[in-house]
Amino acid sequence: MIEAVIQYIPFVHYICCVKYRRKFLTPEISEYLKKVNQDIAGKFGVQIIEQETDRDHIHIIFASKPEVQLSKFINSLKSTSARLIFRDHPEIKKELWGGNFWSPSYFLSTVGEVKLEDVK
Repeated sequence: MIEAVIQYIPFVHYICCVKYRRKFLTPEISEYLKKVNQDIAGKFGVQIIEQETDRDHIHIIFASKPEVQLSKFINSLKSTSARLIFRDHPEIKKELWGGNFWSPSYFLSTVGEVKLEDVK
């Protein structure tokens, strides 16, 4: 798998929290979210290396080709996953007023000359 990543830019670490830090990322929703993220990444030509969730946030380590606009990729991750989670779990939408699943902010950083195991 690492050989295929060489053509990509350095790894990128992304963290995003559920709005109001609500603890909605159950094991079932987390697995669903991971599949949705893989589908979106494939459409952008992004390779997800690792993704893990806690009850109120997600961490993703990915590699991207230089021509991918990361802001558009992240916006697609957030908007598509929120729409699909709300569609399949309408009970969550009732507790997140304003219609947003994710917090408007997120953390994004490249991971340069660090071992991937250290970042994980």
